[in-house]
Amino acid sequence: MIDFMFHMPTKLIFGSGKLKELANPENVPGKKAFIVISSGGSMIRHSYLTFVQNMLNHNDVESVVYNKIQENPVLDHVTEGAKLAKQHGCDFVIGLGGGSSIDSAKSIALMANNDGNYWDYMQAGTGGKKTPKNPALPIVAIPTTAGTGTEADPWTVITNSETNEKIGWGNDSTYPTLSIIDPWFTLTVPPKVTAFTGMDAFFHSVETYLSMQRQPTSDLLSQQAVQLINTFLPEIVKEGQNIEARTMVSWASTAAGVCQSLSSCMSLHSMEHALSAYYPQIPHGAGLILLSRAYFKHLTPHMPERMTDLAYFMDVDVDALPEEKRPFAFVDALDKLIKNIGMGELSLADYGVEKEDCAKMAKNAMETMGVLFTCTPVEMSEEEVTAVFADSF
Repeated sequence: MIDFMFHMPTKLIFGSGKLKELANPENVPGKKAFIVISSGGSMIRHSYLTFVQNMLNHNDVESVVYNKIQENPVLDHVTEGAKLAKQHGCDFVIGLGGGSSIDSAKSIALMANNDGNYWDYMQAGTGGKKTPKNPALPIVAIPTTAGTGTEADPWTVITNSETNEKIGWGNDSTYPTLSIIDPWFTLTVPPKVTAFTGMDAFFHSVETYLSMQRQPTSDLLSQQAVQLINTFLPEIVKEGQNIEARTMVSWASTAAGVCQSLSSCMSLHSMEHALSAYYPQIPHGAGLILLSRAYFKHLTPHMPERMTDLAYFMDVDVDALPEEKRPFAFVDALDKLIKNIGMGELSLADYGVEKEDCAKMAKNAMETMGVLFTCTPVEMSEEEVTAVFADSF
């Protein structure tokens, strides 16, 4: 924590009603937008797409809409989207929706300004390990969920369906130029999605607090995010129209995203990427929940002080516990939080995961996202990773 870099080039505009700032000409980085949304139709049903286009119209900005993004975004759609953005002469890209849409927007923005295949630039697995010649087109991120924090970091996670590889990547140019976080646009998110996305932000915060890449600013933000999510996520799962609580969780998500820029997630995310690469029907937040208890039980004995801190941030009276039990209080608090958001009965079997795939997923996690294992303060063997997968059933 003595040596670190603070680099955060994204302009963040946060607050209820702030999406109107998109009409400000100072906030528009081009004249023709390529708008990336999901295939689910929620951006159209709730008129969010229309709202964004109306704001752009104030500055005579044209737009082209791409609406094929899946819950776990795939390489084919990045390739197709980039081709369309080039064909239509778009000069910036807007990611509107959840993390999948914004991640896809980042990758499309990169490939709309570079040749070849996006996988040429992956630095792990079967990736080509090349360096892009050109920066991405300017990116505007407009999250309508509170969870991924991708509006505040350069990372974009895409799955190569042919090779079952789900890999994160990013460079300075894939930081959004502008991110507008308007909690009003999270009011329509259903309870289950609210829970899954909120827990994604929670684990970003926890992992960056424990990470070997942690630093003073990420420590402070992750502490706050853990506290806010533990307090307010159960509230908004039960009462989604609570704008004050929604605002708190939206900020926690963005703060956790900043943490991912300044610090790094750990191998829990590597393992979930492997899980949902083989089982793409699993939402990312659900996968993290399913693996988390076994994962943190494995880590707790190796980092007792930090695990005790996390329990404290979750309002556990750790001083009242015997000293030897304090580090394990976090896993108990985590279990309580998972139950409080209605996910206590969630199981890998719900998604058809086969236990015999544990070794295959462990190998995948270490080969495709091995870099996050180097950020984990505990060295984990392939056998240990396999055991964590198995213990998650």
